[in-house]
Amino acid sequence: MKVVILAGGFGTRISEQSHLKPKPMIEIGEKPILWHIMKIYSQYGFHEFIICLGYKQHVVKEFFADYFLHTSDVTFDLAENRMEVHNNYAEPWKVTLVDTGLYTSTGGRIKRIRDYVGDESFFLTYGDAVANVDICKTLEFHRAHGKIVTITAVNISQMKGILDVGKDDTVQSFREKSDQDASLVNGGFMVMNPQVFDYLGDGTAAFEKEPMIRLAADREMKAYYHKGFWQCMDTQREMKYLEELWQSGKAPWKIWDK
Repeated sequence: MKVVILAGGFGTRISEQSHLKPKPMIEIGEKPILWHIMKIYSQYGFHEFIICLGYKQHVVKEFFADYFLHTSDVTFDLAENRMEVHNNYAEPWKVTLVDTGLYTSTGGRIKRIRDYVGDESFFLTYGDAVANVDICKTLEFHRAHGKIVTITAVNISQMKGILDVGKDDTVQSFREKSDQDASLVNGGFMVMNPQVFDYLGDGTAAFEKEPMIRLAADREMKAYYHKGFWQCMDTQREMKYLEELWQSGKAPWKIWDK
């Protein structure tokens, strides 16, 4: 099965970094978060990727074009006009990079890679979140229920204290956050049957709006509950948090050996 990754947005909420590069190319442990996501899928045996590009797409294309330069020691023999790559471990990946437009919605980006997917089911995820989700169990769950879409549902805890405010603006009670205040959200790591393309219309709507609303109304979407680690990288603070986890040597999403 192919893995489709949405990597074309502007990443405006982390503009400190994204003004230089697409958000999926922001580095955690000196590797783009996009690379981390691909390593997760690859660990479960899924090595074929279709990456939906838009904003600063050349950065992504240049990374893969010069992959060995980013990941290996190299010797340049300038006199002989020759390059020697040392310790060149090769990922078992086939990567298709697709220009899906600069201002295209997520629904439109998915629509534009239909010919690359064909009539097969495929994985779909966002290029800015990592998790220790079991990809094979997600796929098994999807195949068992027979619906068009499976989304991985993750629990996001309330970050702040809870206020109960009366009509006259008086704070009637205050308590710290608890697990009961958490919300389930779409964590990506989705599985799609090809019938999902019938819900995309003309591709102008974000996938998370009209298409998903219609899928839910038609009872064609199921949630796979992931209770382990999940973290997106929307802000500078979240980027630093992921970097700290990586540098600690205990990054929960690092399920691969090398």
